Amino acid sequence: MALNVLWLQSGGCGGCSMSLLCADTTDFPALLRSNGIRLLWHPALSLAGEQDLIQLLERCLAGQLQLDALCIEGALLRGPQGTGRFHRLAGTGVAMTDWVRRLAGVAAHVVAVGSCAAWGGITTAGRNPTDACGLQYEDDQPGGLLGTDFRAGAGLPVINIAGCPTHPGWVLDTLMMLAAHQLTEEDLDPLGRPRFYADQLVHHACTRNEYYEYKASAAKPTDLGCLMENMGCKGTQAHADCNTRLWNGDGSCLRGGFACINCTAPGFQSPGHPFHITPKLAGIPIGLPVDMPKAWFVALASLSKSATPRRVKVNSHSDHVVLPPVARKTRLR
Repeated sequence: MALNVLWLQSGGCGGCSMSLLCADTTDFPALLRSNGIRLLWHPALSLAGEQDLIQLLERCLAGQLQLDALCIEGALLRGPQGTGRFHRLAGTGVAMTDWVRRLAGVAAHVVAVGSCAAWGGITTAGRNPTDACGLQYEDDQPGGLLGTDFRAGAGLPVINIAGCPTHPGWVLDTLMMLAAHQLTEEDLDPLGRPRFYADQLVHHACTRNEYYEYKASAAKPTDLGCLMENMGCKGTQAHADCNTRLWNGDGSCLRGGFACINCTAPGFQSPGHPFHITPKLAGIPIGLPVDMPKAWFVALASLSKSATPRRVKVNSHSDHVVLPPVARKTRLR
């Protein structure tokens, strides 16, 4: 029996839907069907209009149509003054937050698609005048719209497929696991993110890893060197498989020359410093690689810099390879 999926958009840019449409397939509907996923409605993919959607929602709430996965994209707007009236579902006059609460109450699974739906994300940046939040988090604080103790019908908390936008593969793999009844609470990390991608680091398979190993750091955006020390990169702290599961088959932020801003983590939108600058204390980056004590990092960084080959040092401050690796005979065949 197919997994009935309902996708609603709340306070966000729609970027996660755009990302989903870049899934690595030439036939998206067939991909869903072949993996046992039935898309009941999606604002960008469905032909059904306003009244059809309202009838569908009412059928779900009445138990006439089984709702297996409620996917929410975008933050939940609770303002003004807790009424949710900043965002009403068209044709109903009812706040989207009310619809989401009621639908979450009958859904077997509730899925936050993207960091806005998971933690509040970009929508909460600054003064947050709309009182936006995530489904079960408000930044890194549990709670959100549905509350700390919320469990969907199948017993899981909100599944947070965080990312800004989220990778299409993360969404599809999660839905496929749900369709196959293979996603358990043990498959989620402490923040509710699927472990199949959250147990990885963006640093893994980064093409700048040789520069990182020697702490040969970029000094300006176009340099080939490691972006951690000066350019604000948090790839060594960010939980995602962006460099092993490439975007659109061959890209990632780092491969495009942009520092990782750790968009899968709560609070990434307000780091307290410019995204392109690494905050430091006494010349040492404040955000160090996960699992690495500060003393060890300082010692290894000092040793690495003293051992940096000239080739790596020169290339790290260039926008192209100036010195290629030397070809030497090793007598090994």
